[in-house]
Amino acid sequence: MIDLAAVSAPVQATLLVGAVFLQAVVLYVGYGALERVATPLIEAITDA
Repeated sequence: MIDLAAVSAPVQATLLVGAVFLQAVVLYVGYGALERVATPLIEAITDA
């Protein structure tokens, strides 16, 4: 494992911002895919 205490504070902050940004992108893509799958199912249920 990489010891993050050994790197400077600006590097730690940059890594944290990068991790949060990556998480946001993954969630955005995941929820978009979920919406594409769920929308036809919800419309089929409400139209029935």
